[in-house]
Amino acid sequence: MICRRAVVLLSGGLDSATTLAMAVREGFEAHALTVAYGQRHALEVERAACLAGTLGAASHRVIELDLRFPGASSLTDPTLEIPRSRTDREIATGIPSTYVPARNTVLLSLGLSWAESLGAGDLFIGVTSIDSSGYPDCRPEFLEAFERLAYVGTRAGTEGHALRIHAPLIDLSKADIVRKALELGVDLSVTLSCYAPSTDGAPCGECDACRLRERGFRDAGFEDPARG
Repeated sequence: MICRRAVVLLSGGLDSATTLAMAVREGFEAHALTVAYGQRHALEVERAACLAGTLGAASHRVIELDLRFPGASSLTDPTLEIPRSRTDREIATGIPSTYVPARNTVLLSLGLSWAESLGAGDLFIGVTSIDSSGYPDCRPEFLEAFERLAYVGTRAGTEGHALRIHAPLIDLSKADIVRKALELGVDLSVTLSCYAPSTDGAPCGECDACRLRERGFRDAGFEDPARG
């Protein structure tokens, strides 16, 4: 096992870019993994490739996987409406239609497979349990359960090489993440958080992701460079 090699899930958004920057700063040989899972726009995959290069990833892989077939998510089904202009109270209540069933379970499984192949003992994911829109697979207990699964379900685990799941943003607010990203020199103009951006990448300003990001920048006291 190479103890300082890690796989980092990279979506192209603010949170995952900050997570990659943190892994690199901590001295990991960070291998970035982006999954094109059938989301309604491919721009975030393009942004992820750019961020992997500028943030110092040792390598970057893009995996194509169709998560449109289960349906039930407005992120993958263009016939479903993406929630817009919701209040902070509404965003904090319930699980919105943008939830993709079991997405983080699938993404972590892909990351786990690559990590074991690389001999990596660490896997990073940029989830936060505070500004997460209520997604169940962004909670600490989910990550703890997946870490246990990785131990009992892999050759590395049965040979005593436990994989560690890192979620360095799990207890941070969006404002905290903005501050951390700026501290690490992440080019936030490249990051894309919007669920329904225009073809040129301009954020809609109305979806939950846009509203959480806007609040994060406002609370942190900075202008969002992605909004031009």
